[in-house]
Amino acid sequence: MTLIPTDLTASRISDAVCDPNREIAASSRVIDLSVGIVVCIPCFRRPQHLRLTLDSLASQRTPRSFAVVMVENDAAGRESAPVAAEFLVTGKLQGVCLVEKQQGNCHAINAAFETAQALFPAATRFLMIDDDEIASPDWLELMVRTAEATGADVVGGPVLPVFDDGSQPWLSRHPAFCPAYDYTGAVPQIYGCGNCLITRAAFDRLGKPAFDLRFNFLGGGDCDFFTRCRNAGMTFHWTAEAVITETVPQNRTSFSWIAKRGLRIGAINYRVQSKAAQSAAARARVFAQMIGRLPLSLVRSARLLKSSKAVIAMHPMMVALGAAFAAFGVEPKPYEASKIVS
Repeated sequence: MTLIPTDLTASRISDAVCDPNREIAASSRVIDLSVGIVVCIPCFRRPQHLRLTLDSLASQRTPRSFAVVMVENDAAGRESAPVAAEFLVTGKLQGVCLVEKQQGNCHAINAAFETAQALFPAATRFLMIDDDEIASPDWLELMVRTAEATGADVVGGPVLPVFDDGSQPWLSRHPAFCPAYDYTGAVPQIYGCGNCLITRAAFDRLGKPAFDLRFNFLGGGDCDFFTRCRNAGMTFHWTAEAVITETVPQNRTSFSWIAKRGLRIGAINYRVQSKAAQSAAARARVFAQMIGRLPLSLVRSARLLKSSKAVIAMHPMMVALGAAFAAFGVEPKPYEASKIVS
């Protein structure tokens, strides 16, 4: 263990945060540079929930030492920074909180992972949790143990919704909220980074920036990253017991929000598939498949309407429409600051 006071490592922190668009907002009094595990947390205008997120990390049942890297992505307001500082300065957690001045989903996540790798050279496993999520007590131990046992390059786990009003529990079955898998084992790919573990070797193989900035305001940089991991021959494992819960506010259960989420999923899918297409012929096939899915989505939605609520039944149609809009350059930008409801 290499424990050193942060006031003696100001130059090291400065070296780790060499991007002029990033600055350190807070750090723990002592940092263990020998930790092998770092948890990354992008933060944006949710200070009250960030406290719950950090409480859940401070209460992890594990003998393993780990650090945290938090990224405040609201350079003007910085509401998350005081909460982060409280946990760091009091020693509840060790690590740093930095400000990423360039706003957007991919900027924040890249800042977290890049700083974590630079500041903690011995770390080989990097986890991520969002600032509206709460980790179950054994989350970190289960994720790391899975990585050790399987040798997987990427480990994923479920993010289960907890609805603020509690009046629509059936929404947990909607594809926008339902985890990709319901079993523990090897999987072909994971799609989201809200509950993931990525090895240093995976980052090294794909280069920087890990999350493509073309997805910065649309979202889906995680889906693109994991698709590239899969195409590079990396392995994935799912740990169903490593549960994270996500607080879903009431405004995200409305018909209009869920419809827009379907459109965004379609746009992300089309963007990822188009990017992966290496030739004009391959891109033409992606476009043709998109056209073909439009009538099929109507059939699927009509069939689902017989056994599901309309908000679930409409999902295939919204996804297909989102892909069609994206093909003609029309995409939502939910991660622009002006579009985000605090």
